[in-house]
Amino acid sequence: ANGDAFDQIEKRLASSPAKNSNTQEPPQDQLQSLINLYTQGQYKEALTQASQLLEQFPNSMNLYNISGAASQSLGKLDEAVEAYTKAISINPDYAEAYYNMGNALKEQGKLDEAIAAFNKAISVKPNYGDAYYNVGVLLQGLGKLDEAIGAFNKAVSINPDYARAYNNMGSALENQGKLDEAIG
Repeated sequence: ANGDAFDQIEKRLASSPAKNSNTQEPPQDQLQSLINLYTQGQYKEALTQASQLLEQFPNSMNLYNISGAASQSLGKLDEAVEAYTKAISINPDYAEAYYNMGNALKEQGKLDEAIAAFNKAISVKPNYGDAYYNVGVLLQGLGKLDEAIGAFNKAVSINPDYARAYNNMGSALENQGKLDEAIG
């Protein structure tokens, strides 16, 4: 899971409630405590606390997302995907959960499913540069260089300082024999 996703949870908590009225979230201080545990690498503790809070807040998309991230960090990829799926079932417009699911599926070697999850994150949040980048990486690995370059281009159009996207785009262009473009 990505640290940016947790920054986005914090932003979401500070802003308006989720569109889905079935969402019920724990108080911000409890979510922040979980985020702190996660960012400090205390994944088992974060997962335990999230599970306990889910008994009180069974429709918390953020708790499921944090549970997924903690499970993923512990190498429990099936559990992570299941948690992200639950978060998405609560809020089908939860781009960060699709993104995190894409990362878990990528770790499982389910590349087509990972691309689909990243693309769903993009459909929900069109300016999701990291999702475009990950699609590009996966497409590049599958040898679909034109599509990968397109994804990297989109990532850098969203974030002009995205060094990794430029690097991978250069590599893809080099693999196509387009050395002048790769250098430029």
